[in-house]
Amino acid sequence: MGYAGIVFLMAVESSFIPFPSEVVIPPAAYLASQGEMNVWLIILSGLAGSLIGATLNYFIAFFLGRAIIYKLADHKFSNIFLINSKKVQKVEDYFLKYGRMSTLIGRLVPVVRQLISLPAGFARMNFGSFIFFTAIGSLIWTSTLAALGYYFGANRELLASFYHEITYGGLVLGIVFVIFIFWRKKRK
Repeated sequence: MGYAGIVFLMAVESSFIPFPSEVVIPPAAYLASQGEMNVWLIILSGLAGSLIGATLNYFIAFFLGRAIIYKLADHKFSNIFLINSKKVQKVEDYFLKYGRMSTLIGRLVPVVRQLISLPAGFARMNFGSFIFFTAIGSLIWTSTLAALGYYFGANRELLASFYHEITYGGLVLGIVFVIFIFWRKKRK
């Protein structure tokens, strides 16, 4: 999908739709290591998409307000996107605890990354500060993912030699994660 696809997918990832940036930036950076794309343009595209998605969330919360967002979060449709009022409350508490810096730090934390713009909009955080901190956090996250993808692309032979170990390790981690989720739900 090229650079426009990166912008679009990262905007989706930074909005309220749970879409992992880990399936966008590293593969694109891998292609950059093979000479098919430019890693700097990948990072800039990822940053632009992140800012678009975060700004969308910010203005939705800014204009609709806290009460409507919480009602929407508990709607059946929101469950499709794995959003509920408890998650929104958790992110809002995080925002209240860390203030403006939470928009930077929150960009580095899964799940928080998608929702941290909502409490910033509720609080009517200064838009310039919001964009500044969001851009720094998004730049760090996108650059880290791009560096990983580029590294693995540049070291294909090393990756290929450990392919089976990496595959089995990922499979084991996935199974452990699923068991943990089921155990946690059953415990509740």
